[in-house]
Amino acid sequence: MNIDHDRLFKELIETFFAEFMQAFFPRAYEAIDFTHVRFLQQEVFTDVTVGEKHEVDILVETRLKGEEGLIMVHIEPQSYVQKEFNERMFIYFSRLYEQHRCKILPIAIFTYDQVRDEPDTFTTGFTFLDVLRFRFYKLELKKLPWREYIHSNNPVAAALLSKMGFKDEERVQVKLEFLRMLTRLKLDPARMEMLAGFFESYLKLSQEEEERLNCELGRIDKKEAETIMQITTSWHEKGRMEGRMEGRMEGRMEAKKETILKYLSRRFGDQPADLEEKVQKISDLQILDRILDELFTADTIEEARAVIVGKIAGGLQ
Repeated sequence: MNIDHDRLFKELIETFFAEFMQAFFPRAYEAIDFTHVRFLQQEVFTDVTVGEKHEVDILVETRLKGEEGLIMVHIEPQSYVQKEFNERMFIYFSRLYEQHRCKILPIAIFTYDQVRDEPDTFTTGFTFLDVLRFRFYKLELKKLPWREYIHSNNPVAAALLSKMGFKDEERVQVKLEFLRMLTRLKLDPARMEMLAGFFESYLKLSQEEEERLNCELGRIDKKEAETIMQITTSWHEKGRMEGRMEGRMEGRMEAKKETILKYLSRRFGDQPADLEEKVQKISDLQILDRILDELFTADTIEEARAVIVGKIAGGLQ
């Protein structure tokens, strides 16, 4: 399963930005006026030396001790390891400073699955002169001891337990402590489901592990265990309902594809294999409906092809 790491992390941090700063950068948290927080559009920079585009994931306009400033958060995904990241952070910072000319707090989040040693400083100069020393906050999730966060009532810390440093044999315990944290947070259902979705994207238990989790629930406070069961039952019911809806949608699409292919076969004889392949690959019900609306006006297989290819290429998918 492909995971949209950028979307998950951005949604989590933007929803709980104050809690993120409080959990991992408490000194900066004390200096920020969270009544003046605005998320800006993503900044894109072009590195002319290599012809690549880079982007800052989260850019926050805020006030630091009464002064206007920016907080730059860059998320380094687990599948992407690049040398000289510290230099790249400096380039991001300098481009932003050139544009905004204000104080900027740079933060880098490393989401690697393996423990790595990432620098938090970029320096350049000569033996006779230190020209530049640039530093940034870094958060290396895999290095964080997960047990140190389980007694906090912090939603970001709860979700990020799934990315912290734990052993394989601790997976069930990590999930249990995550659920216990959720019961204390008392969030609205939408935010609670967002945290659960993030957590399970990175730490999804096997069936055997789920059975062990149920055994562990029997060992904790009964009232707490009942609350956890109510929460998880709600998620499962919603998941089953969404699954049924997706199943019905899939069935409708397959029926329309079959109607299109049967019509082509009866009207024009055996249709070309590539045309059948194009129809089978359509994943948008609206495109199938529009093809059906116009297909019956086609007098030749080439006109039918033009209808199908035209609707696919029309940007509706």
